[in-house]
Amino acid sequence: METLLFWIFALVGVGCAGLVVLHRNPMSSAIYLVATMLCLAGLYALLAGPFVAVIQVLVYAGAVMVLMLFVIMMLNLREETLQREGSLMAWLIAGLVGLVLVVAVIPPFPQTPVGTPPSTFGTIEEVGRKLFTVYMLPFELTSVLLLVAIIGAVILAKRRTF
Repeated sequence: METLLFWIFALVGVGCAGLVVLHRNPMSSAIYLVATMLCLAGLYALLAGPFVAVIQVLVYAGAVMVLMLFVIMMLNLREETLQREGSLMAWLIAGLVGLVLVVAVIPPFPQTPVGTPPSTFGTIEEVGRKLFTVYMLPFELTSVLLLVAIIGAVILAKRRTF
C-alpha cells in the first residue's frame, strides 16, 4: 500500500510541477504549485515525518501560497504580458539547465537502505534542535529572503498606484 501511495504522490506531484512551469496563467500555475506541495506533504508523511508533513501543508501550501497569490493579484498582469516568445534558444537553454539539475540530483552510486530511523526522527523536539543548531544559517537566510520578497512586493505595489 505504501508503494502505491508513493507512486501516486510522486506522479501527481511531478505532473503538477510540470504544469506549474508550462501553464500560461499565473493563477493556475499557483494552484498547481499548491497541489505539488500537498503531494510533497504526502511523501513526507510516508517517510514517517508527520510534523514536517503538517508544517508543509500549513506553512507552504497555506501561508506562503496565500502570499504568492496576493502578489500575483497585486501585479494584475495583462493578457499581452503573458504571451510567450518561445524562441528555440530559450528552450535549449532551459532544457540544458534542467538536465544539469537532474544529473546533479541523481547520486553517482546506488544507495543502500540505511535501516530504521531513530525513535526521535521527525519529532518536534528533534526538528527544533536541528533547526536552531545545525541549520541555523540557512534558516536565517530564508527569513531574510522572505523579507526581501515582501519589501519588493510592497515597492511594486506602490509604484503602480502613483
